[in-house]
Amino acid sequence: MPRYLSLIRIEENDAPAGGPSPELVQRMEKLMEEMTKAGVLLDTAGLTPTSEGSRVHYEGGRLSVTDGPFTETKEVVGGYALLQAKDKAEAIEWTKRFLKVHEEHWTVTCEVREVMGG
Repeated sequence: MPRYLSLIRIEENDAPAGGPSPELVQRMEKLMEEMTKAGVLLDTAGLTPTSEGSRVHYEGGRLSVTDGPFTETKEVVGGYALLQAKDKAEAIEWTKRFLKVHEEHWTVTCEVREVMGG
């Protein structure tokens, strides 16, 4: 069965200061449990803010490292979910369910891509 990576993109500057509400966390936990029981969710995690990250860039044979935050970036990868689904349509349906557990003040986009050799 193919695997899909759902990259969870957030607008870091617009995310609530305290992070997800307890109610949102509870809804996420319930959905993650359901996905795990269905054999769809292989792994998932949130990521630390860009202020704690670094970018390693390679160009023209040279490496450079830039420490965060990355002010030129509005939308960042805030987490991921690795899914195993029968096809892309099923992976997208689970991703839609994930997005729907968020409150309306969140701006979240998920990019769903098949893992090569999946």
